Amino acid sequence: MSGKEEQKTKKREVQSLPSSLYTEEYFLTACEGYDEFLSSEGEQLSRRLRDAFAVAAVRPGMRVLDVGCGRGEILRHCMRLGVETHGIDYAEVATRMSSDVVQAEQRSRGNGAQSRAGVCRADAKFLPYPSAYFDRVLMFDVVEHLYPWELHQALLEVHRILKPEGRFIVHTAPNRWYDQYAYPWVRRFRSLLGQGDRYPTDPRAITPVNQHVHVNEQDMLSLRRTLNAAGFQANVWLDSPPQEGSENPVVDSLRWLAFNVPPLRWFFEREVFAVAEKRGAR
Repeated sequence: MSGKEEQKTKKREVQSLPSSLYTEEYFLTACEGYDEFLSSEGEQLSRRLRDAFAVAAVRPGMRVLDVGCGRGEILRHCMRLGVETHGIDYAEVATRMSSDVVQAEQRSRGNGAQSRAGVCRADAKFLPYPSAYFDRVLMFDVVEHLYPWELHQALLEVHRILKPEGRFIVHTAPNRWYDQYAYPWVRRFRSLLGQGDRYPTDPRAITPVNQHVHVNEQDMLSLRRTLNAAGFQANVWLDSPPQEGSENPVVDSLRWLAFNVPPLRWFFEREVFAVAEKRGAR
């Protein structure tokens, strides 16, 4: 290896987030869906995870991999559909939590039919599975935690292990365009209403841990380009949590415009979804 290649490798190693950032406290106080997990031990999914899982259209008899399985609630829901279920995570605490959920689900099934399920600690850039093995690969709220070079390598691995007719389902948040372009205007507007203390300068500071672990947030176009570069063709779209409640006619009208009228909605929608297939698979 040349000196220049060694420098590039070392730089990449430095740019990987340490797994120690992902503690049990993180998964139980900041990671999407923690309220539902704590109240139901993974029986219930948060609105965001429920919507992402529904998009996957998992059916009995499939093989499914959850990349970045976190606490393990998606694995539990896969098992209940009678699929061969696998989960990997970079963080040791996540593999422990996910294994506990898998074991709890297996115990709850008693002597009934057992879905094959397993959890292992692994790096998304080096997936320990055979080529063309999975019908579905899920990557929910992981993309934003991987530096661009890491994400590209991880996507190449997903491409390798996915069956020719398989599907790769991605959810990531926030929409980068919201943070970069829409949020400053939201903050100014809310400050005029006397609510500026709820809107810090850096939108990541709303959930402070995100300032340390979000390194690669996406927009609709960047995620499509990234998937294309790894050999996928993808349908990418935006969505947001339901905009419930009413403040006053002016604010309600502005909110409706922001979330329903292009091009405004491209900047105000908070979440990015994608369903990808291997290019030329159909």
